[in-house]
Amino acid sequence: MSTKSAPFDELDRKIVVALIENGRASFAEIGSAIGLSPTAVKRRVDRLRETNVITGFSATVRPAALGWLTEAYVEVYCDSAAPPRRLAEVVRNHPEIAAAMTVTGGADALLHVRATDVEHFEEVLERIRTEPFIRKTISYMVLSHLLPDSPEAGARRPSDDRSATRPEDQAAHQAAGRAGDGARVHPQPLRRAANQR
Repeated sequence: MSTKSAPFDELDRKIVVALIENGRASFAEIGSAIGLSPTAVKRRVDRLRETNVITGFSATVRPAALGWLTEAYVEVYCDSAAPPRRLAEVVRNHPEIAAAMTVTGGADALLHVRATDVEHFEEVLERIRTEPFIRKTISYMVLSHLLPDSPEAGARRPSDDRSATRPEDQAAHQAAGRAGDGARVHPQPLRRAANQR
């Protein structure tokens, strides 16, 4: 993968916007919209991937469809001696944590947690709290999403094509010259860990 920075022009920006809107748009569809040939679009997409402007393609999945009906944000307060890498190791051990980041302010970190129900969320919270360097947590349950099209909400745009998610459909989709490299679902399905309570 190239680390060399390449020029990023208006056509590149239009291609990136088109792929954000619909990651499965074909090179021909994108080219038609911005006035380039499919080959020219492919060349630019390849360059954008090589220079790490485009880091991948993935499917946006409605969390409730996977049984994730409860969602919360958890502020984590650590002992001063706990380095961020130690917290990162802990976070990786909890598949229910969809996102985690260090933050400014009173808390040391903020976790985005998805669970099947409130009881499951409580189990996750208890497991997190067993870490010796975690001093306290403060939880905020999500009631609704004010921006339903945001990635956190797991919503899809109504115009998105919802077909071609099976492996055989993905192969046909790629053979047709589409820009995506197959649907990857993030985060991984939850593994209920009641035995770790």
